[in-house]
Amino acid sequence: MASTTTASKRLHAATLVFKRHKGMMRMADALRAGISRATLKAMLAEGSVERMSRGLYRLAESEPLSHPDLAVIAAKIPQGVICLISALSFHQLTTEIPHEVYVAIPRNSEPPRIKHPPVRSFRFSGAAFSEGIEMHRIDSQTLRIYSREKTLADCFKYRNRIGLDTCVEALRFYKQQRKLKVDALLHFADVCRIRKVMQPYLEAIL
Repeated sequence: MASTTTASKRLHAATLVFKRHKGMMRMADALRAGISRATLKAMLAEGSVERMSRGLYRLAESEPLSHPDLAVIAAKIPQGVICLISALSFHQLTTEIPHEVYVAIPRNSEPPRIKHPPVRSFRFSGAAFSEGIEMHRIDSQTLRIYSREKTLADCFKYRNRIGLDTCVEALRFYKQQRKLKVDALLHFADVCRIRKVMQPYLEAIL
């Protein structure tokens, strides 16, 4: 009976730790917070936590996630930045449904090793990586994502990989949102070194 009571107290204490972390924790963070591997395994077995991805756990009683794939990426690849098709989708600039999460990582970084969700990484360097990053709070995680203007410039830069039609569609949606920042578009076109490619489309559509 005593051992059962002790185990129950450990599970309850671990649950409180998860709640202090908004219901989601990486294994490394859980271990640092005093949750043992055995306790985490017991929580999985009883169904009080669920495994979202390798090394990432979430309280089962938590509210449904609004962006589950992006929440996982924010937790697992904190140095990454959501980009290209995934950023277009987030900003409502495309009709495409991304089947992978597009993530920019620093030039010398190791590619992320995540089985779920599927990830497609792109190595950016210098200002092309560091400029235009916005922080959005989603599902208790801080998501790093490129702004609408930086995303459009990136898409034109990678037009041969994502399709020029996707770029033009995104620019039309951008115009419809009526929050035009042409100076910012031109700035990021310069950062990505594609002003000559992009400017005719800006003049024709905007």
